[in-house]
Amino acid sequence: MLKRWLPLGLLVAGLIAFFALGLDRYISFETLKTHRAALLDFVGAYPLGAVLLYGLAYVAVVAFSLPGGAVMTVAGGFLFGTALATAVVVVAATVGAALVFLAAKTALGDVLRNRAGPFVARMEEGFRANALSYLLVLRLVPLFPFFVVNLVPAFLGVTLRVFVVGTLIGIVPGTFVYASVGAGLGSVFDAGESFSARGVLTPEVVLALVGFAFLAMIPVLYRRFRSKESRGGSTT
Repeated sequence: MLKRWLPLGLLVAGLIAFFALGLDRYISFETLKTHRAALLDFVGAYPLGAVLLYGLAYVAVVAFSLPGGAVMTVAGGFLFGTALATAVVVVAATVGAALVFLAAKTALGDVLRNRAGPFVARMEEGFRANALSYLLVLRLVPLFPFFVVNLVPAFLGVTLRVFVVGTLIGIVPGTFVYASVGAGLGSVFDAGESFSARGVLTPEVVLALVGFAFLAMIPVLYRRFRSKESRGGSTT
């Protein structure tokens, strides 16, 4: 029993320790601005090591469900450029999310499923049938916090393979947007202007992400249409 709860317990303990030690104050654009010269010098001197350290730090941020994912992504674009930052973030975020998914699935999945009512059972059935499409929508459109989308599929019978594929593909557009903003962050710092991650999700960006989400739902809508059509045909 203890072994079953250990992974999730470690992740929760890491989250508590993060705030207890006051580490949250270091994940900010102000910190990035203050130490930009030292960080860029380190990246220039140790490019591979810098990428590996950044990737591991990103895995930790996601695995421990720490705040600051958007800041980290923008910082990645600032330090490594849009393309490399996007690639590293997508892989690191997927690895971190998979760790949360597995921990939650191991510790709580069966318990919650056994105690769930008929509504949740129907929801689980629907999610299993269209898991990839649903995951893509949840990843593409930031309706819910990232860590919530890491947990919910674990309770609804989604397989690790589907979860990883849905996460890996679904976070690419948003990651690219944040990383590209980060690539131009130096000019914002030079101008002495303030910057907030909230400003990244402009109406145009949100509309584009919603469009991607609609495309992801087309297979679900098509299956439902075909199902209704077949039921209607069987009654004639």
